Amino acid sequence: MGKSGLSDMGLVEFLGLAAFAVVGGAAIVFQAAVNADLRAALNSASWAALVSYTGGAVAMVVFVVLSRSSWPLAADLAKTSWLSWTGGLFGAVYVVAAILLLPKLGATTLLALFVAGQMVMSVVLDHYGILGVPQHAIDLPRLVGCGLLVAAVILIRI
Repeated sequence: MGKSGLSDMGLVEFLGLAAFAVVGGAAIVFQAAVNADLRAALNSASWAALVSYTGGAVAMVVFVVLSRSSWPLAADLAKTSWLSWTGGLFGAVYVVAAILLLPKLGATTLLALFVAGQMVMSVVLDHYGILGVPQHAIDLPRLVGCGLLVAAVILIRI
């Protein structure tokens, strides 16, 4: 796929996927705010994170049932690496960080920092093709883009 995403798909498909990605991004911000509010009400980051993950687990059970997904085959499970099973741990880092940091940094700064971290990790994953991510070498435009994200964080915070 090309950098813009348009070389392998039509404009309408790309715009639909982009809109879904924007909604997903907005959901992350709303989740952080809801979880931070719950932390304040419960006076516990741990309980707020547990409630968040329980709600997410219930939502995923409903999604699996409604999508009529079949159970994974034992052979497919055996092919997975141990690292493939750690996604929830990384999600927990995000949820706890959001719960603890949003009240201190504000939503804009927090999410700008999250996006900067996501972009830097994305460039590393792309460059090395880690975990099956399609390999794209680090080049000057990508480095400039990451630098601009760091500059954006600074501008948002000052």
